[in-house]
Amino acid sequence: MERIGFVGLGLMGGYMAQNILEAGYPLTVVAHRNRGTVDTLTALGASEADDAAALAAQCDIVFVCVPTSEHVESVIEGEKGLRAGAKAADHKLIIVDCSTSEPTVTRRLAASLETDGITLVDAALGGTPTQAESGQLQAIVGSDDETLARLRPVLETWAGKILHCGPVGAGHTMKLLNQFLAMSYGAVFSEALTIGAKAGISPQTFDSVIRGSRMDSGFYQTFFQYVLERDRNAHRFTLANAGKDIRYVAALADALNVKAGVAHAVSDLYTSALDQGEGEKFVPELSDIVAARHQLSLF
Repeated sequence: MERIGFVGLGLMGGYMAQNILEAGYPLTVVAHRNRGTVDTLTALGASEADDAAALAAQCDIVFVCVPTSEHVESVIEGEKGLRAGAKAADHKLIIVDCSTSEPTVTRRLAASLETDGITLVDAALGGTPTQAESGQLQAIVGSDDETLARLRPVLETWAGKILHCGPVGAGHTMKLLNQFLAMSYGAVFSEALTIGAKAGISPQTFDSVIRGSRMDSGFYQTFFQYVLERDRNAHRFTLANAGKDIRYVAALADALNVKAGVAHAVSDLYTSALDQGEGEKFVPELSDIVAARHQLSLF
């Protein structure tokens, strides 16, 4: 079987790695910030490498699931990174970047790695931690057909849907478009609730009209599970990650010479929340942040 490595055992990556291991694949992991997940996986039969270079030297496919493109570059290009380990090995490595990364960086890295016989594929994630745990995420993939065919059995251990969007970089591009929609909804819901509250419309009245209408959605429901029930676990995506993603969207638009006023406006709202030190709060809590700026409480 393919020997699998995993870097980035956070909220999503830990579940993904466990699903790979439980499907019977030999799995090697490397500790980053989350020692507890490493201990759990090694107790289940995974091996642990000292660093990313050692991981690459002993694996055929390495998944990377880290917060930013900067982290991806560090994991790959660092002194003890994946490139160094793969160059010293006698096999050709496939790196699968499951992060939400900048497509321009992804394509540049892919072209550079190809000179050393290393293949980079983007397989951005769609879904929630609950779907990660159950193996029902979306894999939003940018890859050539041959590499994807080789990866597909491994992807199927944690993905209920594998969506091939085009060549390398296409997966990250499509994920950013998805995040543009999602973070825009979060911004619109937050401002709409504050406008409504100022006008005497409660969140409960707002929900009674929207729920079940054409404006309802899965995102709406988890967002409002927090708004109405104060359930923080309903929508576990931090404002720090949301702000990073929408910043990448705005940067992509700029690189393509697209005048994207909406993307920049949404980015500005999330940036303002981060500037207040609210990065560890979840996206639905943006509604409280916006309301508080107008001396309002939605709950």
